[in-house]
This record gives sequence, structure tokens and C-alpha cells, in this order.
Amino acid sequence: MRVLIKRRVIAAAVVAGLCGSAADAATTITVAAFPALDAAVKAAIPLYKKLHPDVEIKLVSLAYADHHVAMTTSLATGANLPDVMAVEVGFIGKFAESGGLEDLGKPPYNAAQFKDKFARFTVPQATGPNGSLAAIPADIGPGTLLYRKDLMDKAGVTEADLTKSWESYIESGKKLKAATGAYLVASAADIKDIYIRSGLKDGEGVYFDKAGKSVVDTPRFVKAFELAKAAHTAGVDGKISAWSNEWSEGFKRGQIGTQMMGAWLAGHLQTWLAPNTKGAWRAAQLPAGAFASWGGSFYAIPTKAAHKPEAWEFIKFLTLDKNMQIESFRKLDAFPALIEAQNDPFIDQPIDFLGGQKARQLWKVAAEKIPAIDVDKYDSIAQEIVNAELEKVIEQNKDIPKALADAKALIERRARRR
Repeated sequence: MRVLIKRRVIAAAVVAGLCGSAADAATTITVAAFPALDAAVKAAIPLYKKLHPDVEIKLVSLAYADHHVAMTTSLATGANLPDVMAVEVGFIGKFAESGGLEDLGKPPYNAAQFKDKFARFTVPQATGPNGSLAAIPADIGPGTLLYRKDLMDKAGVTEADLTKSWESYIESGKKLKAATGAYLVASAADIKDIYIRSGLKDGEGVYFDKAGKSVVDTPRFVKAFELAKAAHTAGVDGKISAWSNEWSEGFKRGQIGTQMMGAWLAGHLQTWLAPNTKGAWRAAQLPAGAFASWGGSFYAIPTKAAHKPEAWEFIKFLTLDKNMQIESFRKLDAFPALIEAQNDPFIDQPIDFLGGQKARQLWKVAAEKIPAIDVDKYDSIAQEIVNAELEKVIEQNKDIPKALADAKALIERRARRR
């Protein structure tokens, strides 16, 4: 708790200092973002200034967690708010329902007119229960299966073996482990995370139904837990947490054979996670015909922002300008939310890191098929509770229906929903 409070104080102090200096100039807008999205803002600033030389842009960049803690605190207090606020999809539901963001669907923004310009699942994610539009999408994370082709070749495993069904995926992991010693997947939770997001229809939520009731005890979660447990029992998961040092070392040393995540992971593997593995990886669609979104970024305007008109113009430049979206794509490997940018010839270029594969074409197909699911401000709480129960199933052999029943009860208690 002391660490969390300290982080909030530090984050708020940084934002306060920079926002205060921005207030000294009427034409200076403050943009609060996080890595690596801040690189897109940095790239946009000189290009934007050529069009708007009278506007100064000050970027405030904090680490991912610190940024969202600072923005949560600022929205709650109404103090130290930037003019443009970057929001990751995991927080958009919470922020959309906070009441602290401008409704961009209303005048003078009228952003609803742009809805069809973006991947169809993005705008609903930023839409509150009352129909308000809290933010505009910038980039998306079409779910993909990245796999080590060299390791699969040694094990006699084909891409079809990995993708035709979840059962075949796990069986492939057994062959991989026997032939190379590598794990199929870093964590069995990765299988659960993809499965609970697949097969959803437009308007459905991952953890809650339209009435706000928890759905974590449904067959979708039962099957997800069964698959995760089966992978663990088969010994094909490394019990390695994402973003840990062990995770990155596992990629560098060829100890992890596949990873299911947003398409942007290919860029991270290339630039810092495992640059020494260039040419060894390939991309495929997710197993069993699943299509799911993993990550994504938005831009919003706080209701108490000092320079709303200027903030809105900059957001439009970041999200609706095709050239700017492609520039961000080149720099970040963040798949553009703007459909016009998805149709750019850049999508058809081979990716050297993936052995010359034209993987962006796969990701474009996935983006078109991802359902427009609802987000809820309690999604992060539900995720935390479900993950804790999965751990008990895997490590303590807890009964799956019991684990999910306990998860549902705790979620509804934490969310104050009966």
C-alpha cells in the first residue's frame, strides 16, 4: 500500500508540474501518454506544428501503470488534468463510466460521424452505458499466434497442427517438448485469456452480461479453465509470467515455442525481447478459428481540460489522418484502428523478422472479424479474481465449477452487484 501511495504521489507530482507549466501559454496543450504510445505522439508533434505553428504540444510520459494511476487520481479529483489523455483499452471501460471525460459524440466534436472509419469493434469499447463516446481509437491489437517455425520443424509440428483445434494445439506442445525441450506456451493462463474472448457476439462482454451480472461461471469459462489445466497437466506450459525477465529470456533462448497476444508483440520481439531470433518466428491466426482483440489505445479529453478545441484538433490528427496512422504503424508496429490506413500498401510488405511473411495481411483479416464486445468498469477486478482462481485450479487442483462459483461470488461482492 505504501508503494502504491508513493507511486500515486510521484505520478501526480510529475503531471502537476508539467500541466502547470502548460497553463502558462494559452496555445500550449499537454498530452499525457505512456510508452510506447508516446513515440507516436513524439512523431506527430513536428508534423502537426507545420500545420498549426501557433500550437505548442507538451508531452508528459509516465510508465504504463504510473500513467493510469495518475489519470485515475486526476479524474477523481479534477486536478492536474492534461488536455489530451491516452488510455489503454484495459482502462477505457472504467474511465468511460467515470464521468470525467468529454462526450465526443456530442457537439462541438460530433465524433459519431467517424464511427465507420475505425475497426468496428473499437468505438463500442469507448462507449459508456449511456451512449456517450469517451475516446477515439488510435491503434488495435488483433490477436495472433506467434510461433517458432524452426522449433516446430524439429518437432514435426505444422502450423495446421497448432491452429486446427485447442486439443491439437496442446498435443503439438507435447511433441515440441519431447523433441526440443521447449514449452508450448509461457503460461497456461494465456490459453484461458484467449478462449474467454473468443466466440463472443457483438454487444456481449467478457466478464459481464448487459445487465451487469457476472458470467464467469458459464461454459465458456469452464472450457477455458479445462484447456488451461490440460496444458499444465501435459507439462507444456512454462509457468512463466508475461513481461517478466524469465519471459524475455525464454524467447531469447528458444525455451518458449508460441505466444498468443496482440500482433504488436512481433514488434517487441524484434526490437527488444528477442532480436537474436530474427527469421525464426511466423504468425498465424489463433487456434480453433478464434478471433480476439489484445490491447489497443485511445485518446480522450477530460471535461476539465483547459484547451479542448486544440486538444480535439490534435486527436483528430493522431487518429483520422491516414499518413499519421501509417507513420505510427512503422514506428511502433501498432496496428492502426483507422480502416483507411489498414488498406495502405504498407500492409502488404513482408516482415523480415517473420521470415519475410506478409503477416499484416493476416492481422487485417483478424481485425475485420473481431466482435464488438462491451467493456465494463469492473473488468480489471474480474480478471484479477478469475486469474487467482485459475491458479488454485492449476496448482491446488481445485474443482473448476467450485473455483468459478467462488470467482463469481467475489466479483459480484467487489462490484457491489447482486
